[in-house]
Amino acid sequence: MDVPIAPGTWRYAAPAALVGILLLPLSLLAGTLALLGSVAVVGFHRDPDRSVPESGLLAPADGKVSVVREEDDGLRVGVFMGLSNVHVNRAPLGGTVQSVTHSPGGHWPAFSKAADRNEKCHIEFEDHTVTLIAGAVARRTHPYVRAGDTLARGERVGHISFSSRVDVVLPPGIDRTDLAVEMGDRVRAGETRLVEANPQL
Repeated sequence: MDVPIAPGTWRYAAPAALVGILLLPLSLLAGTLALLGSVAVVGFHRDPDRSVPESGLLAPADGKVSVVREEDDGLRVGVFMGLSNVHVNRAPLGGTVQSVTHSPGGHWPAFSKAADRNEKCHIEFEDHTVTLIAGAVARRTHPYVRAGDTLARGERVGHISFSSRVDVVLPPGIDRTDLAVEMGDRVRAGETRLVEANPQL
């Protein structure tokens, strides 16, 4: 079966597979566990297709809504991705990428408040921003896009390996009353509408 996976998956899966192969003659159990770990890493980096709605502002990540707060630059909604979630991230709206910038920082667990100070990758569009926030394990974001790229709603923008968070700062004029989700809701990248059809979108 052809299972689509995120680019760069083998940099994480191959070492465990190699260790497993080397360990098998010495310990069947240890070798098998290492090989199963490699398979789990491939499964973690799966990249399934999604049925993208034609309207609305979409969730940028699979997982649970963990942040909803108003800031100076707009309403921020964050989605925490657990280990069982797909970690490929998608554009909430169509638009042209204005910039892709890396922001160094710590590596706190992505579900914690301290994660606001973690390493980040900011993908700026004309009227909204998607921020990939590294977690405590992989410590690296993997953007797929660069300044000047024009994306459709729901198109892939990058991924983060292992537990992490993705935030979107919504376009100006959208507030909490426009949200179709609330804290704790489960969402799917490129499919769940954070904001339903809205004249501003």
